[in-house]
Amino acid sequence: MDIETTAAPLTGAGEREQRTRDRVARTVLEHGPLTAADVACRLGVTPAAVRRHLDALEGSGQVQAREPRRGGTRGRGRPARVYVITDAGHATMTTAYDDLAASAMAFLAEQLGPAAVEQFAARRVAELEQRYAPVVDEAGPDVPARTAALADALARDGYAASSRPVGAPSAPAGAQSVQLCQGHCPVQHVAERFPQLCDAETEVFSRLLGVHVQRLATLAGGAHVCTTHVPQNQQTQHVPPTDGGTSR
Repeated sequence: MDIETTAAPLTGAGEREQRTRDRVARTVLEHGPLTAADVACRLGVTPAAVRRHLDALEGSGQVQAREPRRGGTRGRGRPARVYVITDAGHATMTTAYDDLAASAMAFLAEQLGPAAVEQFAARRVAELEQRYAPVVDEAGPDVPARTAALADALARDGYAASSRPVGAPSAPAGAQSVQLCQGHCPVQHVAERFPQLCDAETEVFSRLLGVHVQRLATLAGGAHVCTTHVPQNQQTQHVPPTDGGTSR
């Protein structure tokens, strides 16, 4: 009886630890690079607890610590390290069907040519466009608001997406741009071999937001996050769909 009585709390504590560790990993994935203090602030967890979880995640190869970029005003002492998710960390969130999907895409390209891959990529993201268009349009004509709505929709579908303004804070209204960031991609490892998937997604973002966006970095290309530049100083306009897309 005594063994059973003491074992249950240990199991519960272990589950809570794992849940917190998962939240730490997800926060780094969505918002990294982040310092331990940044993660603690976002999660409302003590910095000591966050460092313990980051050490464990680093030990298992799921996160990587990097020296912060130089620049700006430096305080006394060594600057805090920042953490990013690794390929192994992303792999824990990918499915076991990556190899099968990549093989199917390769077969499609071999049998029907590169154009068939492009058509497949366009068809794949067309469904996303149909679902996201009402959500984005509900945000109105303001580009940052539309981008935030798109990021929320992507986040609900597991893309760990967020949006943030870029540029000088003192810039006049409309002069700042917006970045759409995706910390996770369900087809990352397939897109490494077939970048047409990324190209089709970028075209859909342009149509949904009504401005011509530019993809700056991708997970498939080796970056720690997919980053899309969304200009704010353009008038929202209709961007016609390509083959396989949908008009709004």
